[in-house]
Amino acid sequence: MGVGGRGTDDIHVCSLNDVHDVIRLAGARHLVTCLGDGGLKDTPEDILSGRHLKLVMHDVEAEQAGYMASSAAHVADLLGFVASWDRSAPMLIHCYAGISRSTAATFVTLCALNPQTPEHYIAKYLRNASPAATPNRRIVALGDAALGRSGRMLDAADQIGRGQMELARPFVMRARVE
Repeated sequence: MGVGGRGTDDIHVCSLNDVHDVIRLAGARHLVTCLGDGGLKDTPEDILSGRHLKLVMHDVEAEQAGYMASSAAHVADLLGFVASWDRSAPMLIHCYAGISRSTAATFVTLCALNPQTPEHYIAKYLRNASPAATPNRRIVALGDAALGRSGRMLDAADQIGRGQMELARPFVMRARVE
């Protein structure tokens, strides 16, 4: 499954279909869900109360009828959740396919946790962890603005380009990028 050992500062990323297996195998106790109005309705039993952030958004880059695009409020909620993560247990970030919203949220998370690390380095770290990663540009741009990274996050995401169009496999990254 690509979830490896159980480092407490690990960030696991997967699709909706793999959530329960990754939680069990990785020992994740913090969960970020990036889904539209369907999908994971109940918090898995291994995730304690207050440790599940549900970001209701669709994988679109602009508002469309019937779809909710990501917003500055979503990113602010993500950044607040990440700031409160004590790293006593791994975090899992997922979306429907594990390709776009979850990898964008992971990129934003890693940039927040590693403020001195260049964005292009973090983006390459993400690409090496997941050949399928194609971070949602809107989420990345909102994260870039919130973190004051002056467009560098969006440039870095553009540099790694679209991932291989396949169903993503679960992957893991260390929260501290070196």
